[in-house]
Amino acid sequence: MGLIRGLVLRSTGSWYDVRDSRDGHIWQCRLKGKFKALGLKVTNPIAVGDYVDFEIENEGENFGIIHEIVPRENYVIRRSVHKTAHAHLIAANVDQAILICTLVFPRTSLGFIDRFLVAIESFRIPGVLVFNKQDLLNDEMKDFQGELMELYTGLGYRCLATTALAKEGLNEFKTLLNGKVSLLSGHSGVGKSTLVNAIAPNLDIKTQEVSTFANKGVHTTTFAEMFELEKGTFIIDSPGIKELGLADIEREEISHYFPEMRDLLNQCRFNNCQHINEPGCAVKDAVSEGKIALSRFESYLSMMAGDDNRK
Repeated sequence: MGLIRGLVLRSTGSWYDVRDSRDGHIWQCRLKGKFKALGLKVTNPIAVGDYVDFEIENEGENFGIIHEIVPRENYVIRRSVHKTAHAHLIAANVDQAILICTLVFPRTSLGFIDRFLVAIESFRIPGVLVFNKQDLLNDEMKDFQGELMELYTGLGYRCLATTALAKEGLNEFKTLLNGKVSLLSGHSGVGKSTLVNAIAPNLDIKTQEVSTFANKGVHTTTFAEMFELEKGTFIIDSPGIKELGLADIEREEISHYFPEMRDLLNQCRFNNCQHINEPGCAVKDAVSEGKIALSRFESYLSMMAGDDNRK
C-alpha cells in the first residue's frame, strides 16, 4: 500500500494522532527515523495542523509511520521552556489566531495582548481578541473594555465580547470559527474551554477553575490538540501559554509588527530609528499627538528592552 495523506490532530511527544484523509480513522503514528525540522530550530519537528504522508505499519495495532510533512502554509512557534536556543512548534496551517482575554479573574495584561498580536503579525496570521467574562465587569471596567475594543478594532483586529456561562456572544463566536482552522490561546482560567464547550458540548474539553489564591488558572492542557467542531471547522486548543515569545523576531523588526508604526515606516529622520530616544521620530510624535496609544508604545518599549512580560 502507498503513502496516505493525513492530518495531525494531537502530539504527545514521540507519537501523533493522525486522521486518515480517506475515512477519518485516527492512526497512532511515529516518525520514520531522524526528521529534520525544515530548517527551524525547534524541539518538535511536527505540529498539530500539519498534513503528513504516512504508511500503515500494523493495522491490528493501529500503528503508522510518518514519512513526509506536507509544506506548511504557516506555523506558530513559541520559545522552548527548556532549550533557550530552540523554539516549540505549536501549530501549523492556521487561518486565524484567537486570544481569549479577561480583564478580571484572571487579568490579561495589555502587554500580553500586544505581545500575542506582534507574534501573530510576524507569522502573518490574522489575530482576533475575544473578551470573556462580561458578567464580572463593573461599569467602569466595561467602559475601559469598550475603549480597548475600539483601539484594537481600529488597528484591524476583530474583537468580540462574550460571557461563556451566560451564553452571551456565543453565536458571534461560533460564526467567527466557521469554516476555519483557529488557534485558541489565553491564560489558564480565562474560560477558553468553557467557551468551546458552550458551542460544541459534544467535545467536553476539560475546564479548570481559577484558583482564588493566585487568581491564576491551573494548566489543563499539556499538548496542543485539534478538534473538529463540524465539517471544515477546526479549533486548536493550545496549552495555557505564559509566553508566546518573540521567537524568530529581530529587535529592529519589532516595530514592523505594530500596524500603526508600520504605517509610519520611512517617516523618521533616521532610517534606522528605533523609536526610543532619537530626534525627529515620527512614531514618538504620533504618541505625543495621541495617534498611537500610549499603552501600545509602552508594550513596544518593553519588547525592545527584551522584557519577557509574562503577566
